[in-house]
Amino acid sequence: MSPTFKEKGVTHNTLRVAQVLWPAFVMAGVLEMLVFSVLDPSALSFGTWHPEATTIYSLAFFVFWALIAMAAAASQWMAASARGGESSGEEPPRARRRRARHSTAQHV
Repeated sequence: MSPTFKEKGVTHNTLRVAQVLWPAFVMAGVLEMLVFSVLDPSALSFGTWHPEATTIYSLAFFVFWALIAMAAAASQWMAASARGGESSGEEPPRARRRRARHSTAQHV
């Protein structure tokens, strides 16, 4: 049997951060490809600043990543508050009952 997240030292909050940042990273890459398949970064200028294409690519990626991560974090926060306090790191009552039911020996 493989070790659980707690046995590996992964906390509930670390898992939540990973659940937000990893999909946001992937989607930022997809959005980057979509935007720059239509937009030429070398044609962009901001006042007197004419950044290189790699600078535009990098800045856009981090902006996309941050925006998607904020949206995902807000969704996760709203879902946790709708469930009633699971965001505090407590185990949900259903999981506690299930664990308690399966941990008792049922020998005849």
